[in-house]
Amino acid sequence: QVQLAESGGGLVQAGGSLRLSCAASGGTFSSYAMGWFRQAPGKEREFVAHINSNGAITYYADSVKGRFTISRDNAKHMMYLQMNSLKPEDTAVYYCGERAAGPLTSEQAYDIWGQGAQITASS
Repeated sequence: QVQLAESGGGLVQAGGSLRLSCAASGGTFSSYAMGWFRQAPGKEREFVAHINSNGAITYYADSVKGRFTISRDNAKHMMYLQMNSLKPEDTAVYYCGERAAGPLTSEQAYDIWGQGAQITASS
């Protein structure tokens, strides 16, 4: 059974940068597409970014396109989310997920999740 664990969350001023990491253990990481979602207080979990199994194809939510970059290192069983030009509206708990089947922007397409990492961008 795959386990995922996020790290790298924190507090940053608006306009700053942070990098989230997602470490995978216990499975065949390189076989699966992966994604990042986020959930702000009082809101539903929303799609942020997706990467295919070999890292060649990425897809982003419009709200983060041009500011966030998703990447992965299959040899290290790691996935990353580089976040630049952070805005207060990016404040949320960020989750990495392993995609099983279904639309890549749908939370229901992912069957394994990490515990989440808090990102706070202050104005």
